[in-house]
Amino acid sequence: MRDQRVKDVVFDLGNVLLRWDPRHLYRKVFADEARMEHFLATACSMAWIHSIDGCHDFAEPIAKRAKEFPHYADELALFDTRWLETLDGAITENLAIFHALKEAGRPVYGITNYPAQKFDLSRALHPFLDAFDEIVVSGREGVTKPDARIYQLLFERSGRAPGELVFVDDVARNIAAAERLGMSGVLYAPGMDLAAELRAHGAL
Repeated sequence: MRDQRVKDVVFDLGNVLLRWDPRHLYRKVFADEARMEHFLATACSMAWIHSIDGCHDFAEPIAKRAKEFPHYADELALFDTRWLETLDGAITENLAIFHALKEAGRPVYGITNYPAQKFDLSRALHPFLDAFDEIVVSGREGVTKPDARIYQLLFERSGRAPGELVFVDDVARNIAAAERLGMSGVLYAPGMDLAAELRAHGAL
């Protein structure tokens, strides 16, 4: 039986296990980089994207947004119909950690801000999404990070106490929320040696 003091890992998805950025899609759409950045700063801002991460699908919020930004209606529609193009493959070195934990018989958990419909579509491209022992998806629950409720859902479903878990996320406010609840946190950034960070937190 493994040492119960060893902490288990909770992964975010976007920019921790999967590369995600609206620019992956919109660089194919806009010929002018400045116009694309204006679109992403206004009509398709990160604040707006976060506001719809708790949705099942995008049809209604995009239709509403298009009324606010009618000159960008066509581009906004693509955030629904071509959403999968906002992904740019797995972050291989981090996914290797995920698989190594699974192969060692360790439970692996997830908490992600991810619209439910898009998560289901992503599963066909990335089968590892079905390998989590438990994953809490914001679009299924109607609640997003950093709301404490989304973390509480994982504690309840996994049967693990916050102090037994290490959460890896690329957004500081999400890590701060996890730490307030008693989890350890790793704020991931590109190029980080995640394995070394997890070892330092007693998870590897």
